Order: sequence, then structure tokens, then C-alpha cells
Amino acid sequence: MTYTVVESQDEESAFHYLDTASSRAGIRAFSSKLAGPKVGIVGLGGTGSYVLDLVAKTPVKEIHLFDGDSFYSHNAFRSPGAASLDELRKAPKKVHYYTEIYGRMHKRIVPHELFLSASTMDHLRGLTFVFLCLDKNEVKQLIVEFLEQSGVPFIDVGMDVIALDDMQVLIGDIRVTTSVPEKRDHLRTRVSFSDGKDGGEYARNIQIAELNALNAALAVVKWKKLMGFYQDLEKEHHSTYSLNVNMLRSEDLVA
Repeated sequence: MTYTVVESQDEESAFHYLDTASSRAGIRAFSSKLAGPKVGIVGLGGTGSYVLDLVAKTPVKEIHLFDGDSFYSHNAFRSPGAASLDELRKAPKKVHYYTEIYGRMHKRIVPHELFLSASTMDHLRGLTFVFLCLDKNEVKQLIVEFLEQSGVPFIDVGMDVIALDDMQVLIGDIRVTTSVPEKRDHLRTRVSFSDGKDGGEYARNIQIAELNALNAALAVVKWKKLMGFYQDLEKEHHSTYSLNVNMLRSEDLVA
């Protein structure tokens, strides 16, 4: 209440300093529901970086980051924060760039500088929840099969933004698809595993910061529902937001 920063003396705490936001709001008991899991984020592009921004503010035990790409100027325009010119000139690996930033707050961010493949899939072993934020769909299929076989719940995010060149406007949809051991039968009708080489879904890869942030926020809200932080009356496992009609749909409900 005095706005004083208090360094955490608890070695088990996920944070370097106390979470005074939860205590001020009187929801520390609610937030403690998020304390246990080891969360993985696969892909640190626009949406994945915003997922990290939100999850890093929760007391999850560990946050594992998976990406083999470097951080370039186009990434700076669709991710949280503001990269400096000097940082962009160094072209750091995304996992190290974000670990340095969010490691100032969260103690246990673990970078994995790699692209997941059949030979590196074991790096996901031991995780208790995974956010899939990648558009390499053939690899995504391998990851999905591994997580399903391992009994790990996950959320897959995606967006399909199209430019109407004649009108010079954008339309599109944002998707959040949830898969848990009790509900997986809908996934393959909702998530594409095609590589997009036919000039379709990811040919232009249009991403805008606020859409990435919204996609991430919807995914993290759903994760927090699964963890019991938010009440979940719908229990939807697939939701889409359509831009031009401002409509949020909930589908694949569980009674």
C-alpha cells in the first residue's frame, strides 16, 4: 500500500520481487492456482511474445521458450516493448532477447535456442502446459502428436488476416484452439497442418501488433480458466474473433 518495492526473500517464489498487484487486489489465493505448472511457449513471433509478456506476470514455476530465430526489426513492430537500435543491430536470438527482458521479473525463464523437430521433441518432456504460437504447420503436427501422446494440455493460436487491396482494408479472424486430454476430438477439424506453400493462409503472413496481443490475451485467459483462476461457464475449446463484424464465437463446448 506504500508503493515500496519489496525484494522477494522466498527462494521458491517465481519473482525477484513481491507481487503487490495481487495483494492490493486481494486475489493472492486466486493467483496461487497458477503457481505450479511448467509452461512452454513454442514460437516467439508476434503472438508468442505477447503470451510470454502475460505469463511472465504469473507465478508459474518455469517458463520454457522455444525458437531458433533471431530478433529483427520487423519483430520489433509486432511484439511488446520497444527494442533499441543497438539491440536490433546485434540481431540477438529471440529466446535470449526475451529471457534477458523478462528475467528481470521472473526467476525461471529457460531459453531453448532451437527449432523443434522429430529429433528435438524431447525438450518438451516434463512440461505441464504448452502454448503453440508457430505457423510452421508440418512441424506443428509433430508437436501436437507428441503432446497428445504425453497427455499434455495445450493451446494452439493462429490468425488469418487478408488484405482487400481494392479497398485498402484488412479483414480476418483470430483463433484460439484448446486441447486437453478430455477433449481432443475437435482439433484436426480446427487446426491446419498444411505448409501454406500453395499461396494460401500464410502466403503474406500479415500480422499487426494489436491482433497478436489480442490473440495472446484470449489464449492466456483460456489457460487461466483451465487453471481455475477465472470462472468458465461455456467451457469452449475453440474460439474465433472476426474483425470486420466484431464477433467472438465459442465452439466445441463441453457439457
